[in-house]
Amino acid sequence: MMIWIDVLSWFCLVAGGFFCMVGAAGMLRMPDFYTRMHAASVTETLGAGLVLLGLLLQAGFSLVSVKLLMVALLIYFASPTATHALARAAMVRGLKPLLADEENPPSKP
Repeated sequence: MMIWIDVLSWFCLVAGGFFCMVGAAGMLRMPDFYTRMHAASVTETLGAGLVLLGLLLQAGFSLVSVKLLMVALLIYFASPTATHALARAAMVRGLKPLLADEENPPSKP
């Protein structure tokens, strides 16, 4: 039974690392603030969540798992709030999203 927990744990850790890498690449490649903020949320929810789940499976039932659950709860409650506050502040400040028409104007023959 322990081998299955180890396999599932390592799968979660590798998948979480993959999503963190994809989110980091997205933050570098995305053209504007709002799409970069979306890439950061992918990193925070999927990447960190899967890494925490993998670590939780490795920890078993202990005080460490309680601490990992507290960190996960903090991330899952604070992340959407912070993302909403950032997006609202950007909108109030007048930062407009980059539209598809603005990014790639039609080419003239």
